Amino acid sequence: MSSRIGRIYRIAGPLVVAVDIPNPVMYEVVYVGREGLIGEVIAVRGDKVYIQVYEETTGLTVGEKVEATGKPLSAELGPGLIGSIYDGLQRPEKEIAKQLNDIFIRRGVKLPGLDRSRKWYFRRERGVKVGDKVGPGDIVGYVDETPLIVHRIMIPPNVRGELKWIADDGDYTVDTTIAIVSEGTHEYNVKLYHVWPIRMPRPYEEKLSPVEPLVTGIRVIDHVFPIAKGGKAAVPGGFGTGKTVLLQELTKWSHADIAIYVGCGERGNEMSDALTSFLKLMDVRRGRPMMERSVFIANTSNMPVAARETSVFLGMTIAEYFRDMGYDVIIVADSTSRWAEAMREISGRMEEMPGEEGFPAYLASRLAEFYERAGRVKTLGRPERIGSVTVFGAVSPPGGDFSEPVVRGTVRYVQSFYALDYSLATRRHFPAINWLTSYSLYVDFVKEYWDKLVDEKWSKYRATMLRILQREAELSDIVRLVGPEALPEEDKLVLEIARIIREGFLQQSALDPVDAYSPPEKGLIMMEAIMEFYRKAYEAISKGVPVSKIRELKSRHMLFRLKFYTLDELKKVMNEFLNILDQEFREVIKV
Repeated sequence: MSSRIGRIYRIAGPLVVAVDIPNPVMYEVVYVGREGLIGEVIAVRGDKVYIQVYEETTGLTVGEKVEATGKPLSAELGPGLIGSIYDGLQRPEKEIAKQLNDIFIRRGVKLPGLDRSRKWYFRRERGVKVGDKVGPGDIVGYVDETPLIVHRIMIPPNVRGELKWIADDGDYTVDTTIAIVSEGTHEYNVKLYHVWPIRMPRPYEEKLSPVEPLVTGIRVIDHVFPIAKGGKAAVPGGFGTGKTVLLQELTKWSHADIAIYVGCGERGNEMSDALTSFLKLMDVRRGRPMMERSVFIANTSNMPVAARETSVFLGMTIAEYFRDMGYDVIIVADSTSRWAEAMREISGRMEEMPGEEGFPAYLASRLAEFYERAGRVKTLGRPERIGSVTVFGAVSPPGGDFSEPVVRGTVRYVQSFYALDYSLATRRHFPAINWLTSYSLYVDFVKEYWDKLVDEKWSKYRATMLRILQREAELSDIVRLVGPEALPEEDKLVLEIARIIREGFLQQSALDPVDAYSPPEKGLIMMEAIMEFYRKAYEAISKGVPVSKIRELKSRHMLFRLKFYTLDELKKVMNEFLNILDQEFREVIKV
């Protein structure tokens, strides 16, 4: 087959216009210039082909060649993904650093996403034998990728037929054929890895309703605004509200099997901080290093802006791949605003009609392409399995303005909204999730799961806490005008309990070794303690006890310290707390 080569007609930053390419195809990969810079066709207008180049274009000149490959931008999916650090084009950054002995990726560098020299021990699936009919997603073997992750070797989604041959157990590189599937006269060599276009969602058998919460270890999310496995959430917030720390905490502590962290146009020091902490951290549930279940895609702000788009779709493709194995995956994108800004720059250079605030008119549809790939599914293939992809997308609106286009475009496609509040951040209340403007539409889906743990108390406690916080907000204007002492005792109690909820329960320190991760059982015990105190305090004020007396009680001060106990310590302290609570309120009511 002859090469399809054109030439550069115009250069505008990361956008290159080419002519003379025979039969150009949308989203096919092209190599631009003498160094073969990687690009992608994003528009065809007459004889002109618009190419989004994912590397620095400085030094390119008009007339240089542009070679079309006929292939879409794709990800290599197989053993070796876990623990890897990629750029937006799935180039392995650790391997590049070794080979180039440089802290920067030089343009034109091309390395495969998976190591071709490393051998993996392959164990064939005992139930699979030669002559079987196999189809998309069928598991034919296993590779122990890390002590936490068993990599299930699957028949690729576009392959089906009769199993003609399968390899014995042994050590193989990723590009060694381990099975042969034939359909008619055509034979397909199944390897330990396969290639999949990043813009194409991977197929599944059936999409399922979200029924189980994704436990994150963050109390305000787990117990007030829960998210389900397979859910979609937006985390908008202005500069300094703690988006990056919150997303790092979600990636570290969530009860997902696989964590994928996508740094999309964020500062290099933030990505470096996340990597450094992950290399040191242990998975609290399984006692193994966190990197043994994590994948990093590092696309920092000093990299070419166009590659921000590939980074989010690469992350999603890897997430879907592990979902197809039956794993629960969490993918965090920090931040989609940087991707939107890159779209705005490319759109402007293409001289397209701008939408609101200069963003392209297709902004919302591009966001939808990303978020709608999340979900909980019954996967293709045998044995039957269920997997999920849960998405958290950070949004960085200028000045914290939630009415700007990226926030409004994102809200259309998510069911959980965690609004980070600058006023909370300035008061050092983290995570700075505003309980008045945030919401979760997954509450009814996960209610049954939580209520089973505590005899249907979770829903009641959650509703009571939100009602108290809402009432506190209503009273705040009155308090500013006349002061808290002018309020009736019932309202004073509301303000006191609201403060306990805010500072003793919702506020959580990411830097405290005990408080950084809050197991679900711990949060439920804390909720029960606060609600029991509230019940007894309400009973006391109805009998004439002033709130000023209740503020002096030891049990009240104990509520602020509960979060600093481990779960085992808290269970012991809880008995002491309840005894002190009963004794103190009996004495207060007598007086």
